[in-house]
Amino acid sequence: MTDISHTIGSDLSLGPTGDLAGADDPALGTQRVLRRLLTNPGDYIWQLAYGAGLARMVGQPTNAAAIQGVIRSQMLQEAAVATTPAPVVTVSADGSGNVFATVQYTDAATGQNQVLTVPVS
Repeated sequence: MTDISHTIGSDLSLGPTGDLAGADDPALGTQRVLRRLLTNPGDYIWQLAYGAGLARMVGQPTNAAAIQGVIRSQMLQEAAVATTPAPVVTVSADGSGNVFATVQYTDAATGQNQVLTVPVS
């Protein structure tokens, strides 16, 4: 399935013929995962429980176990993510205090392994 290519936090892109660029699997799945992880619960009025709220965690004390739990539970609710094998979430910090979550998952449509790194704080 093809959809408009739009990564959260960026503008729409033009395709090779000057129309809107499209995205299909696995890029479409990555877009959906990023949207879910960065959307705050309660912000999507049609589905109030949607979203991991990673954006709200910026500037908060780091709780790696809580971050992993929230991401893992949201990943298992995303249709673009295969439930088997289960997604693997790793939370790490660099030397300057930045925290990143690395998510390894299998794209449900293609079966390809995907790795996504998201800044948390």
